[in-house]
Amino acid sequence: MKKKVMVAMSGGVDSSVAAVLLRELGYDICGATLKLFGNEDILTSCRTRTCCSLEDVEDARSVCYKLGIEHFVFNFKDAFKEEVINKFARSYEAGNTPNPCIDCNKYIKFSKFIERAVLMEKDYIATGHYARVEFDSGSGRYLLKKAVDGSKDQSYVLYVLSQHDLSRILFPLGEMHKTEVREVAEERRLINARKPDSQDICFVQDGNYAGFLENKIGIKSKEGNFVDTKGNVLGRHKGIIHYTVGQRKGLGIPLGKPAYVVDKNKEKNTVTLGDEEELYTDRLQAECINFISIEKLTGTMKATVKTRYTQKESEALLHPVDDDRILVEFKDKQRAITPGQAAVFYDGDIVIGGGTII
Repeated sequence: MKKKVMVAMSGGVDSSVAAVLLRELGYDICGATLKLFGNEDILTSCRTRTCCSLEDVEDARSVCYKLGIEHFVFNFKDAFKEEVINKFARSYEAGNTPNPCIDCNKYIKFSKFIERAVLMEKDYIATGHYARVEFDSGSGRYLLKKAVDGSKDQSYVLYVLSQHDLSRILFPLGEMHKTEVREVAEERRLINARKPDSQDICFVQDGNYAGFLENKIGIKSKEGNFVDTKGNVLGRHKGIIHYTVGQRKGLGIPLGKPAYVVDKNKEKNTVTLGDEEELYTDRLQAECINFISIEKLTGTMKATVKTRYTQKESEALLHPVDDDRILVEFKDKQRAITPGQAAVFYDGDIVIGGGTII
């Protein structure tokens, strides 16, 4: 009997090609698009986005029609608002710089989608993510691995997946390069073959996070002091939600030399400015740890670690602090390690796990 797969169809070229490949491999497939928000939730026309718009739903439906498969639309707006948008807002208000794509993967795109697929008696779900899943018979664990195309690898934002999740997931594009994916779409004459990739956070227009938090969430931006690393007042800032660690542009304060945001303090409502060298540190702590290749960290372990999605990994030692915290000690100092972002640990191509930087 053919294995049944529900493919997450965003309307983009990657998920569409994933569906094409699985159908040609002989799976019994259907497509499903997740409705995560509407215009009223984000204060922008969805026509400017490449995620969740009516046009995206129609593109996904068109591809499913071309493939001769069923297409469903699932409304997860309430869950997305609570688990992703509101959590993003609370974290930003607390002075952190969160990555909502990770929470979306953890709480919505995989957990809830897998639940729905199981209810509909599907064996697997599939997405257009660039990553690989492999079962390791030696450890008895499912492994998450980097994609073959390093420039498109998305394993960083998938470190939150559980063993149950990985046992139910197919990533058809993990062995492919983006150029090959576009070629497949062109050859099959898919409507979205040349559609641009999505950019930035899907529910925030033009990367204006502060504007979104103020205008949609209602977070008031309270002015406070810019200070140097010794606590001396340098001037006034317009609210900590307008700044992130490592930022140089848009500070609005003339100091006669380049200045960077090196820290934010919610309690004191201060933004600390310093020289670029003050952005560098050789350690971090992370919490809310999820391990994939191992069950838990019982002692010091060598790894490579990245602290931002686009960053290259750096050599480090992982030290257990307690059951839910890890100390990461880098061989070389790292620039602008930012609370709220993810630290993801690797052993070659294999994702060991990761957590949220505190």
